[in-house]
Amino acid sequence: MKRVAITGAGTINALGHDVPATLEAMREGRCGIGPLKIRDVERLAIRIGGQVHGFDPETQFNRQQLSLYDRFTQFTLIAARQAIAQSGLEFSGALSARTGVVLGNSGGGMTTLDDNYRSVYEDGKNRVHPFVVPKLMNNAAASHVSMEFNLKGPSFTVSTACASSNHAMAQAFQMIHGGAASVMVTGGSESMLCFGGVKAWEGLRVMSKDACRPFSANRNGMVQGEGAGIFVFEEYEHARARGADILAEVIGYAMSSDASDIVMPSRQGAARTIQGALQDARLNPEDVGYINAHGTGTAANDKTECAAVADVFGVHADNLMMSSTKSMHGHLIGGTGAVELLACIMAVRDGVIAPTIGYQEADPECGLDVVPNEAREADVDVALSNAFAFGGLNAVLALRRAS
Repeated sequence: MKRVAITGAGTINALGHDVPATLEAMREGRCGIGPLKIRDVERLAIRIGGQVHGFDPETQFNRQQLSLYDRFTQFTLIAARQAIAQSGLEFSGALSARTGVVLGNSGGGMTTLDDNYRSVYEDGKNRVHPFVVPKLMNNAAASHVSMEFNLKGPSFTVSTACASSNHAMAQAFQMIHGGAASVMVTGGSESMLCFGGVKAWEGLRVMSKDACRPFSANRNGMVQGEGAGIFVFEEYEHARARGADILAEVIGYAMSSDASDIVMPSRQGAARTIQGALQDARLNPEDVGYINAHGTGTAANDKTECAAVADVFGVHADNLMMSSTKSMHGHLIGGTGAVELLACIMAVRDGVIAPTIGYQEADPECGLDVVPNEAREADVDVALSNAFAFGGLNAVLALRRAS
């Protein structure tokens, strides 16, 4: 079986428009959540989010491209350009045929839907733009990445709510691990911060009106974010042979279904997935130094996740660091695991643990070390990234420091 390296990373999110800016914000414990600047925000009960500001798509794409690219696709392409540039790869010939794209996304072209529903129902128009369907479809971003970079291998989109990115990256890992591809462009994106997107989430009554405070006893819900995180996964020896800078090694994963409830998480399901990732990566519990938690800031998720980690790690749970960067960038739904993987890379590559900001009160049911409020320097060899989605769909990835 082939080893899998990460040789490129790119992002645009509420913390920064690239990886260096994002990691600097994580180190500083900076919050990217603030007042939403969207149409009809005054009609919303929830008016905050991890919104990408200072982004002008007309400086990145031409008019014809913008007619085809929803905001989530724009974010994806910007992050993909960064990741592929860092990798140093150029795709032609045999490598083009051996490189694919697997991305995570949940809402598809939500801003396109919102705009066109308004046009038809509110403005009474009888026609929409002929490119509405190719613009809003969930696989649009994956298709446009494959076209821009001439990637002719397996390409598709995974849609599993909040676990979409982790499921996508697990599939990319498996394709290289099993020899079906040499390189995969993977990760995820989301842009649901429009009136219709936020209004729909309001109905669930899981949203905070003021801040995301994972694991803090006074937490009161999640906060949505938007953006993308894209990575180049590459067969390890291929990367070494060309002298690539290896950011980290992907060493295992696990996926499972709770098969129990559409919105309530399962302690047993989460624990099975974490345990499965350890087994796939051939790790002992004490090998893990850091976990990037799913950590949404809802009581149901936070307590369930802490209990599952305690079940799997036993006495070693007291030695683990586990933080939720959603406290800074918000919950990117289908794209969240990809942005959070950056924190795992920072932990194993740079020895910096991103904090859980907004932490104010200890919760006896969340008694783990959640790295409250300030980043920490630590020697970490192995990190896990947790994702536990609505529908009971779970995916956990394991990373190791490059050697």
